[in-house]
Amino acid sequence: MISGAHVILYSQDAEADRAFIRDVLAFPGVDAGGGWLIFKLPPAEVAVHPTDGPPQHEFFLMCDDLDTQLGEFRAQGVEVTRPVSEQRWGKLTAIRLPSGAELPLYEPLHPIAHSL
Repeated sequence: MISGAHVILYSQDAEADRAFIRDVLAFPGVDAGGGWLIFKLPPAEVAVHPTDGPPQHEFFLMCDDLDTQLGEFRAQGVEVTRPVSEQRWGKLTAIRLPSGAELPLYEPLHPIAHSL
């Protein structure tokens, strides 16, 4: 039986991004050995979208109130990398990880599955 999902983010500065996830996002975690941190994620859901191009995977964080969340991030010095855009399915933006990578985040306007 499937018991969970394991998401991997590849990073040019894994230690800094792990510290960001621990300290800024405040996700609890475990040390899998040698400082290799693995974090508990909030409830999750998966969607499968059609594509005409090569298959790819994306990772987004979801929030209930994007404007409030962005205010909290800005107060902590987190860079917001994209202006908030209104999509048919939600409000979308992204923040900068210490490694320079973007982490998309959105406030869904669609029914959510993660609490089923």
